[in-house]
Amino acid sequence: MMTMMMGRLALLLLLALASLQLVCFAADNDDAVFYDSFDEPFDGRWIVSDKDDYQGVWKHSKSEGHDDYGLLVSEKARKYAIVNELDEPVSLKDGTTVLQFETRLQNGLECGGAYLKYLRPQEAGWKPKEFNNESPYTIMFGPDKCGTTNKVHFILKHKNPKSGEFVEHHLKYPPSVPSDKLTHVYTAILKPDNEVRILVDGEEKKKANILSAEDFEPPLIPAKTIPDPDDKKPEDWDERAKIPDPSAVKPDDWDEDAPMEIEDEEAEKPEGWLDDEPEEIDDPEATKPEDWDDEEDGEWEAPKIDNPKCETAPGCGEWKRPMKSNPAYKGKWSPPLIDNPNYKGIWKPQQIPNPDYFELDKPALEPIAAIGIEIWTMQDGILFDNILISKSEKVAESYRETAWKPKFEVEKEKQKVEDEAAGSDGLSGFQKNVFDVLYKVADIPFLSEYKLQILDLIEKAEKQPNLTIGVLVSIVVVILSVFFKLIFGGKKQPKVEKKPEVAETSDQGSSGEKAEEDEKEEEKEETAAAPRRRRRDT
Repeated sequence: MMTMMMGRLALLLLLALASLQLVCFAADNDDAVFYDSFDEPFDGRWIVSDKDDYQGVWKHSKSEGHDDYGLLVSEKARKYAIVNELDEPVSLKDGTTVLQFETRLQNGLECGGAYLKYLRPQEAGWKPKEFNNESPYTIMFGPDKCGTTNKVHFILKHKNPKSGEFVEHHLKYPPSVPSDKLTHVYTAILKPDNEVRILVDGEEKKKANILSAEDFEPPLIPAKTIPDPDDKKPEDWDERAKIPDPSAVKPDDWDEDAPMEIEDEEAEKPEGWLDDEPEEIDDPEATKPEDWDDEEDGEWEAPKIDNPKCETAPGCGEWKRPMKSNPAYKGKWSPPLIDNPNYKGIWKPQQIPNPDYFELDKPALEPIAAIGIEIWTMQDGILFDNILISKSEKVAESYRETAWKPKFEVEKEKQKVEDEAAGSDGLSGFQKNVFDVLYKVADIPFLSEYKLQILDLIEKAEKQPNLTIGVLVSIVVVILSVFFKLIFGGKKQPKVEKKPEVAETSDQGSSGEKAEEDEKEEEKEETAAAPRRRRRDT
């Protein structure tokens, strides 16, 4: 009897715990506004664009090495566009909103995007079947890598209340894209206090304020004042800080005609110098080609070779005294510079109120009505999975822990084994850790002007592991240079000019560069080849 009662109590306890779990799951599920695990085929939920430009084929496919399915970019060098409409638009004006998704670059990413677009309602002027790069979005978020571009985009489109136009605002100094082929999870958290946080694999990589001019370019809130476009610099405005001293007089002994170099009168001709021997002679072993036609090709001359007699002598031909610096040389005289008494500074136009200025306590972001993937990529094998929109950071964290982390750990362990097996033929685990650190270094804000140079060095070292030490030295030199300039002053850091980003024509650009290299190689071969015949100019 007691055993039966204990059994019933245990059963009731299990039922109560199960009910509690269901309630908690339901509560969490309410906070997950949208979630797609792609466990089932995407047909019916996701709509593929009918636009002619988008010929890339989407597939429902397993992630390599897992039984977990995702949305796969299956072909190289294609444009892709697919969209999923939400049941209800998600407002970004109240509370926290979390955007999260996984992507795996199974074949790497040399040139392409793997980002998502969070679209405005269709009233903004778009249709699912006509989804393309012009379709209006509120947020664009995710990795993009091509040419000098290597970043996790976070772009807002915000409506200017004065002009009524939607303007793109890009997050400054975004994090870099992980360089491996593992599954990574990207998270953007928008808080009600205008804060946005970017996480990669659950680790915070960037924190910014949406309304801060320090964090977004261009800033959401325009400057209060702007330079007056009608203001003109006065004709008598003197911007010269220094001027030639008008009272200075050239010294009497200043000889402007004295040469910079003169013959060294103390030099003597070395013993054994062969004055009558030329430096080059006709090749005695050369013979006139049988097919040489004097009338057509001109008089044949043997090719020249170095005179063997000159190899043992100090020199051949006419000896001339070497030149040396002229101690009397002073160059052209110019008066010394003095402070300009009329100096007024660098002229700037006066500031006037900005007609487009507006104040803003909170960004007026349009609601999210759909999720779209619209990319151009040179790589296949890009897999999207576990796309989530939530109102809770805890829900997003739970999905990372349960859906992403187990896969990532398996992939990381497999990668470790492959690296150990590869040995010197591939990147060692140590080198991978070094590159991971270097990518973080490239994201440091005060090195932003050198970011492209650092990323270029890292990519070269990844392709040629033997360059790792050299790359480390180069980057240390860059960092030390910046530190010295910050500490001791000096010239302003040179602004690194961005090379044009390789976009839709990247494949053509690559072939064009290859053709140019081949052309240069042919020129080198032609220059290096010895001429078969020589012709005397007439």
